[in-house]
Amino acid sequence: MTTSMAPGDGVEICYETFGDPADPALLMVNGFTAQMINFDERLCRHLAGHGRFVIRYDNRDTGLSTHLDGVEVDLGAVLAAAAGKGDMPAVPYTLSHMAADGMAVLDHLGIGSAHVFGTSMGGMIVQTMAIEHPARVATLTSVMSTTNEPGYFESDPTAMKALMTPPPTEREAFIAATVERNRLFSSPRYYDAERAAVNAAAAYDRAFYPEGALRQMAAIRASGHRGEQLPKLHVPTLVIHGRADTLILPPGGERTAELIPGANLLFLGDMGHDMPEPLWPTIVAAVIAHTG
Repeated sequence: MTTSMAPGDGVEICYETFGDPADPALLMVNGFTAQMINFDERLCRHLAGHGRFVIRYDNRDTGLSTHLDGVEVDLGAVLAAAAGKGDMPAVPYTLSHMAADGMAVLDHLGIGSAHVFGTSMGGMIVQTMAIEHPARVATLTSVMSTTNEPGYFESDPTAMKALMTPPPTEREAFIAATVERNRLFSSPRYYDAERAAVNAAAAYDRAFYPEGALRQMAAIRASGHRGEQLPKLHVPTLVIHGRADTLILPPGGERTAELIPGANLLFLGDMGHDMPEPLWPTIVAAVIAHTG
């Protein structure tokens, strides 16, 4: 595993790699406020063991990548505009900027094109990569994500409220709150509170930065939907979604697969808005076959 920083457009992006650089590159893009360690190191090594050069990175405003400290955004106005109530205000960045960050990592590594794999907001980012940087995307895998179209970005209200509630700042309170929050949208059959606590502690100790959440949510909502661009894609696409997902309900994944020509849809009955370890064999097998 190698950890480095890649220069981007006004930001630096922290990334790590696993495996042989001579193997096909697999760029893994995380979701809302999630640090790259959310892609478990064991999972990354498992994928690398199947002949993929795995790259995981922190999105801007997350982890050890550049934080836009003090840059304000009126999230209320952004959400209102996204709902058709007024003009969209200026935002610090959009999903296009976040997609370009991933391209900057590939540039830094000297990689022309890669297989891209994104979860949740990361799925939105890799969809944007395929739309805006088609020559750089060998295959697309969109996991527990959506097209952002009205009617296809629905959540259980309790789960969404928990996601958007500012976390406690004290370490032990943060860990306890995260364990209970994640229980609301994780795979109910496989939820492991002890593992969730370990992961929460690691995230807190590495980079506790709740300020980035407002700007990342603004980026999602200000970027609009991809309903017109996705049908124009010509990239092999795999869509993975959980039937138990409460943060992005299953129609989000169904719609993504419906719009992208030739897309394959893998529905997992026991999966929520996470990738629990018991499902890794199924997910890895699907991704390796898709990127082969």
